[in-house]
Amino acid sequence: MDNAQLTRKQIEFFKFIRDYKQEHEVWPTYREITGKFGFKSPNSVTQNLQSLVKKGYLIKGDDNDYEISPGMDDQPREVSGIQVRGLIAAGSLQDALEMDLGMITMEYLFPDLDKIFALRVSGMSMRNSGIHDGDFVLLSHEEPKDGGIGAVLYNGETSLKKVFKTSSGLRLEPANDDYSEIVIEPGDAEEVNVLGRYVGHVNKTGMFKA
Repeated sequence: MDNAQLTRKQIEFFKFIRDYKQEHEVWPTYREITGKFGFKSPNSVTQNLQSLVKKGYLIKGDDNDYEISPGMDDQPREVSGIQVRGLIAAGSLQDALEMDLGMITMEYLFPDLDKIFALRVSGMSMRNSGIHDGDFVLLSHEEPKDGGIGAVLYNGETSLKKVFKTSSGLRLEPANDDYSEIVIEPGDAEEVNVLGRYVGHVNKTGMFKA
């Protein structure tokens, strides 16, 4: 099963065909489904049925008939995110095809979501990297690559900077010429705690990935 969670429209679609089958003992026709949901093409019905098969809610038999998967008669779970409503041509013009391609979820954007946490930025030292005062920076529980942006804890103080490993210790470089870099000597480097690797940030204008 690819993903047991459904979008809101997929839930409505599944509940309609499930309830129809329970009441009439047969599946609704493509015309009935198209009329119910206002689809412009029967292909949209096929796309939704295929999505339910992929997510484990329906089984397609050898005779091309559909059946509800065992244990899937209960209320399906809904996943939140941004709905993908179809395809858009980026080459030659193509006919519009309405289909439900699922959702862009946080899990899709950040596969290791359980390893990510957020901190709110105070200051403008990373302005030229697009990170501003008040933004929420997203961090992963791992060290940044050399020259990558990371959050560090040093002498009880935190800082978001580009982290460089040098023969003389660590160099924390800002992305704003109004701020000075921080050089940490080898002995002091042992007192540095890398809190996380920068993977993106969020503000009122949207979400940005590293």
